[in-house]
Amino acid sequence: MKERTHLQNAIARVHKFENDMNDQIGLIEMAEAEGDAGIQKDAEKTLLGMAKQAAQLELESLLSGEADANDCYLEVNAGAGGTEAQDWAQMLFRMYSRWAEQHGYKISLLDESRGEAAGIKSSTIEIQGENAYGWLKTESGVHRLVRISPYDANARRHTSFASVSVMPAVDDDIDIQIVEKDLKIETMRAGGAGGQHVNKTESAIRITHIPTGIVVACQQERSQVQNRAKAMEMLKARLYERELRKREEASAEIEAGKTDIGFGHQIRSYVLHPYQMVKDVRTGVETSATQAVLDGDLDAFLQASLAHRLKGQGENQK
Repeated sequence: MKERTHLQNAIARVHKFENDMNDQIGLIEMAEAEGDAGIQKDAEKTLLGMAKQAAQLELESLLSGEADANDCYLEVNAGAGGTEAQDWAQMLFRMYSRWAEQHGYKISLLDESRGEAAGIKSSTIEIQGENAYGWLKTESGVHRLVRISPYDANARRHTSFASVSVMPAVDDDIDIQIVEKDLKIETMRAGGAGGQHVNKTESAIRITHIPTGIVVACQQERSQVQNRAKAMEMLKARLYERELRKREEASAEIEAGKTDIGFGHQIRSYVLHPYQMVKDVRTGVETSATQAVLDGDLDAFLQASLAHRLKGQGENQK
């Protein structure tokens, strides 16, 4: 029923666009026949304005993957470099949070490990909404920042790295078998805000899937049982995402990007000094509006990387 509703909504949007376009064409023909230049001009203006809507519908047609309609988990990890990398990880975390908010998605913080001086070592959020995974799935990889460091007394230029991982939330109808003996489960005290309950109880959960080495953690909920359930959902999501990557025959490249957070593996560079530029290594898309990007204006990059990925899949199938 969920898939049926999703398809019905997509078809309804296309039909509405088609009807609106035909209405404007009809108005233009009528205005030409009656010699009404005013109505003709207005209809032509509306028709030209619909080009943006057509482009959006075309982009939505790219979101046809197996799990594209699902919610997703997004994880940011700082690379080597201490405070510099941890501050960059927090900037990325803010960028994706702002993007999600601007698109009407619901965000839940599941786990966070803060840096000693500033920033974050890692953070995981759940992003809920239609096509959340579809839009963000190409963001997995290493992101590189070049800037004058605010933590360097000599104001020198620094290069920092952080990795992003995006996993689809797993629907109930997707059966993923996890054997209990393959799990290492640890409890710990949650960090951050939460009062006495957080400080006095070991409610946070960390689960390691021994065969794959995948580690997930959750401290969002008040009880250990709830955190364990959410952590198991995240583990299933990671295992599912791993299988999807294998099917696309890109798992080797992606895993290399995740394990080596450094130069040569980045998917996008963000340069704030000596010039302003954000450039996607895969697609060549770039912009000098760096602050807008860091404030969540990612659509141009997401659209280009989705089209690039689908083009690559099509070429591989030939």
